[in-house]
Amino acid sequence: MEPIRMVGFDADDTLWRSQDYFDAAQLEFERLIAPHVDLEAPGTRQRLYQIESRNIGVFGYGVKGMVLSMIEAAVQLTGGRIPSNDIHRIVELGKELLRHPVELLPGIHEAVQEVARDFDVVLITKGDLFHQEAKVRQSGLADVFRRIEVVSEKDPATYARLLEEFELPAGGFIMVGNSMRSDIAPVLALGGWAVHVPYHTTWIHEDTAAAGDTTRLRTVREAAGVPAAVASIAAACPPMAPGARPNRS
Repeated sequence: MEPIRMVGFDADDTLWRSQDYFDAAQLEFERLIAPHVDLEAPGTRQRLYQIESRNIGVFGYGVKGMVLSMIEAAVQLTGGRIPSNDIHRIVELGKELLRHPVELLPGIHEAVQEVARDFDVVLITKGDLFHQEAKVRQSGLADVFRRIEVVSEKDPATYARLLEEFELPAGGFIMVGNSMRSDIAPVLALGGWAVHVPYHTTWIHEDTAAAGDTTRLRTVREAAGVPAAVASIAAACPPMAPGARPNRS
């Protein structure tokens, strides 16, 4: 077993609210197309997710991809009957999502700082680079993280690449996040550790993975429990040798 040297944190719905705004945009989208389609017909509400999923490889994650997928879905679902002013409203929904304030989740600021007293902490998030960088700046947490990584996907290959760059074996790394698909399962698959902090609402795409090796997983219900969970993992591993903490860059 390796000593714990680094802790990674997810951003959206781990550090700050995000999915709530996307859920609200989804409801407004449904309101716009409701005069033209039967929302209760089988598969209607699932069509947007299907289109978004198909488009991830083209547009990536984030607001812009969601808005383009909404426009495509609106045209398809309404047979092209969606008025131009409603298309404009969908574009405005995207602008509102990009401008929403960064609202840190209760206790997370203190939790990150407490963990950072004992370990190097990094931020690993995916989505639109410009939007994610703006949210990090507004969060007041940018200076706490040794590195901030905005990646196109959070899968085992991405984590393996980052760990190689950090010159860190997977067993010395803990990932903290709300998504089983993006934050938990890939790191456990590599032999790392994870702390799952479920959020009250999750995009279905992020909730479609099994945890894997749960012996390396801790679950807490709120941010205040993260430092203790990290400490319990570290206590189960060999102590870190003096001077072994990676140099900050």
